[in-house]
Amino acid sequence: MSELTLGIPGDLVGGPKYALHLHMPSNPITPSPGRPTKSLRASDFRAIAQLAVQATEGVTRITEGVHQSVLGTMGIPAGNSPEQTGCITGLVYRNVQYITRLAGRSLDTLLAALQPLLDPAEDVLPESPQREAVLAALNGVIGDRLVASNNSFATPMTIRYKDETLNWESLPPMSEASGKIMLLVHGLCMNDLWRHAQHKGHELEHGDSLASALGYTPVYLHYNSGLHTSLNGRELSAQLEQLVRHWPTPVEELSVVAYSMGGLLTRSAFHYAKVENLHWPSHLKNIVFLGTPHHGTSLEQLGNWLDEFLGSIPYTRPFTRLAQLRSAGITDLRYGHVLDEDWHGHDRFHRRPDSRQLVALPEGVACYTVAASLADRRSTLSNRLLGDGLVPLHSALGHHEKAQRKLLFANESHRIIYKMNHMELLHSPKVIRQIKRWLSI
Repeated sequence: MSELTLGIPGDLVGGPKYALHLHMPSNPITPSPGRPTKSLRASDFRAIAQLAVQATEGVTRITEGVHQSVLGTMGIPAGNSPEQTGCITGLVYRNVQYITRLAGRSLDTLLAALQPLLDPAEDVLPESPQREAVLAALNGVIGDRLVASNNSFATPMTIRYKDETLNWESLPPMSEASGKIMLLVHGLCMNDLWRHAQHKGHELEHGDSLASALGYTPVYLHYNSGLHTSLNGRELSAQLEQLVRHWPTPVEELSVVAYSMGGLLTRSAFHYAKVENLHWPSHLKNIVFLGTPHHGTSLEQLGNWLDEFLGSIPYTRPFTRLAQLRSAGITDLRYGHVLDEDWHGHDRFHRRPDSRQLVALPEGVACYTVAASLADRRSTLSNRLLGDGLVPLHSALGHHEKAQRKLLFANESHRIIYKMNHMELLHSPKVIRQIKRWLSI
């Protein structure tokens, strides 16, 4: 077996460097007739080339910014902006940027011309779990930039059934589709393959387990978690309208199990469905939130403080570009944005108080929440500082110091699980059992 290591720099994700190890057979397997033979697509090379050009331009701008900060202490005038050098030095940096863009456009043109020859449709491999994991992480970190640059790595929103994308002309056979639908919604930097979670060496499939016990047909949302939550919410609302309209048997009820960011997305979708007077909310019976940051995450609030700190010092100011690579989806987690008004017209990296529009829990829908804590027991310190490692306990429970912002979960509709982290919510048998009890009522 040979090994391929793909590194995700820690400075892009606000943490240590992560590496994904992909094990590949040293001897190629002889393909059967009609089976694809390639693991990479020509479009992948175009996408990688685009990212390489953008990275080179970004590093050049940072280098020039540091250069100018040093020159500024010597009283040397800047260029067109405080982070640009002037005179011959500035000309050199401009030429580097120009040559990089020119080379990038030329390479993109060449790869676009070769793509039909290198990547015929019949040779394209289906998505592998490893590839989908890498793309999910990439979309979570810079998904908005991928869309803005028309990069093929950008993930379109789809609803899947048994790992296959649903289309409205080919839905599950009538024999498999019940009138009870369960939608499972993943979180940041994830994809719908969370259904294949591992616990103590055994695979647990949340959707399949719940479906078999409660009579649901499970479907999974697949989306670009780097986009603004409200944009994804609008799209999810439209997708659900199509789902209930074209479902092969009359829909009796719709339930949603939403993990982390997926809970904000679900609340956003319901809000816009009501605004647009769509039909699908009339089928919605239950929403289960798992570790949802209803009032934001401490890590993104810390990241916002870091933006301000780096920007306040001339020598570190150019490095704010690195911190500000993070996507709109990530910055929406600062306070738990769910509406366009929460971010539209604002500099999302500028530090400002929580000014979200008030959005209550969906009326007429049974809402439940599971919150986790790393602590052994409940305490003010552990709730505020620890939470589940990513989401504070009060945020997952919908609590807020301002009464008008509280999300009113009934006493019997929330559960706190101690000695558990954020990721363990995905594969904990305790969580599955609790969901079964709630949805069996």
